[in-house]
Amino acid sequence: MAGDFPKPAVHGGTGKRQRENTGKNLLDFSASLNPLPPRFEWTCDPDLISSYPDNDYSRLKECIADLFHRGTDEICVGNGSIELIRVFCSVVLSGKKSYFTPSPTFGEYDLSARLTGAVPVLSPKNATVSFACNPNNPTGDLQTNFVMKSYLHEVSSDGGILFADEAFIELSDPSQTLVNECDESLFVLRSLTKSFAVPGIRFGYGFGDPELIARIETTRPPWSVNAYAESFALAAFRHLDQLGESRAYIRKECEFLHKRISETGLRCYPSSANYLLVECSCDVGPLCAKLETHDILVRDCTSFGLASCIRVAVRTHEENSRFLEALSACVR
Repeated sequence: MAGDFPKPAVHGGTGKRQRENTGKNLLDFSASLNPLPPRFEWTCDPDLISSYPDNDYSRLKECIADLFHRGTDEICVGNGSIELIRVFCSVVLSGKKSYFTPSPTFGEYDLSARLTGAVPVLSPKNATVSFACNPNNPTGDLQTNFVMKSYLHEVSSDGGILFADEAFIELSDPSQTLVNECDESLFVLRSLTKSFAVPGIRFGYGFGDPELIARIETTRPPWSVNAYAESFALAAFRHLDQLGESRAYIRKECEFLHKRISETGLRCYPSSANYLLVECSCDVGPLCAKLETHDILVRDCTSFGLASCIRVAVRTHEENSRFLEALSACVR
């Protein structure tokens, strides 16, 4: 019934809408994107839009396969990582299955699972699918490869599937990835959105057992990766090795933000990602509103079950300094 239908998950990245509504040049710290993405020349042939994309995305998958040393039959692509979360859940969880999500974490896992009719459980031991975001959103906690492989073994031993979301791992520590693990009980999700700061492109990709990938690719709407997104992805993958510079910059700015935020009297949690979780010890609604008067948007973490926390993206040093100035004025 209508009353039982879940509501949409809450997301950050509302800067465009807010700028259009207010006419102000707001700085969006609610969207966690690479502040120093690789820069390269990219032009898309306009003639590409006069034909349907190759729905098998053969060239794109061959490019990904070469980079990550996986077979093309182990790779799926989609219109952003969220499409792949939805399709994965549709394929694996339909039919009154069960799922486990830690708390707090990205809200789309719970929503996508509930849309299939699956029910949440309190332990991975009882779950058809266990979701793990690494590094976690919104906390920034990064689990090591050893810990994640141990978790995979635990989930697999109980007959479940581990869904490992690594959307931010390229900006954190890609050596901790599970992409190299070929296991029928594992699905690994990746995204170009965060690493290359291109949320408008909408491109996600994933790795899994060939049988699972075939079912995902069949369920995915045809041609869901448009010609421009495919063209950009092919260009971006040639520059994946340049993200090392981004990671170094993010670490430096993350330390700067952590120190300065802590000096305001707020509790700033350690983070291995390009965002910081900040405990404000009160309902953060008024603080978010005050920051907006200084043309700053942050992520209110109430939807994560953390009504006294905000999440702050790591941006450029100049922008981070502007945020800190506004924050200091708002917490006096």
